[in-house]
Amino acid sequence: MTTLQNGTATTAGARAHARAQEGTAVHTAPTVPASRWADPPEGVAAGDLVWADRLPAGGYAHRVLAAGTAIRLTDPDGDACASLLLFHAGMPWERLNIADTVKVQWQVYAGESYLLLSDQARVLATVLTDGSGRHDTLYGASTRARNERRYGDGSPQGPSPAGRELLALAGAKHGLERRDLPPSISFFQGVRIDAEGRPGWQGSAGAGTSVVLRTELPVVVLLANAAHPLDPRPAYTVTPLEILAWRDRVTAPGDPQWSATPEGRRAYENTADHRKGRGL
Repeated sequence: MTTLQNGTATTAGARAHARAQEGTAVHTAPTVPASRWADPPEGVAAGDLVWADRLPAGGYAHRVLAAGTAIRLTDPDGDACASLLLFHAGMPWERLNIADTVKVQWQVYAGESYLLLSDQARVLATVLTDGSGRHDTLYGASTRARNERRYGDGSPQGPSPAGRELLALAGAKHGLERRDLPPSISFFQGVRIDAEGRPGWQGSAGAGTSVVLRTELPVVVLLANAAHPLDPRPAYTVTPLEILAWRDRVTAPGDPQWSATPEGRRAYENTADHRKGRGL
């Protein structure tokens, strides 16, 4: 449509045209304010919603969230791949450490009650519920070079954006550089290691699965929705990701996650001590 056809040849016309788009429904976009979300989880008041978004294939998102925020990630169509990074808000040198997350918990496969740990032995977030069971802590997000070899393009504006490129864009909104980005965890596309040590891509558990995390510290959340690096399908395949977050509470000594393992209990104690010392 030319500027003559839509009346945007003048500043006044362009302003009128832009304002006329307010309220237009789109398939993938943040809901602002989040309280407009049509279907909050059971037991959650609309006024407690703090983030509602729908990421398209090849999209990214970022948000600063308070400690005690629940985040529900949903794979509505069955081929989302949510690459997640977490940073301590205000202290970004403390960040998700996948190596420690796996090592401290003696478990490479993420699931319900899994803790996402920093290298300071503190819990950045807890996996409260897991309806998917298809996740990956080993292979991180795809790189631009890999996607260029595989699909012909890996740029964030191209038809097959790499997850690492998208996370870099999200991080830049918070003053983070590429060197600040550690390996990520991904949800909804599973990888399993066989008895010979060979990786096997599982794909997704199907449409409609969700994972709910709860932040234990104030965090910067970075998310990218890009095809998994081990996905063997010849075409770049990824579908939208839904994000919904609401005010909740931090994990406490009476919660089952707190005392599920001695390693986890110590991590929660370290986290609670840190919150208290900083008045969080």
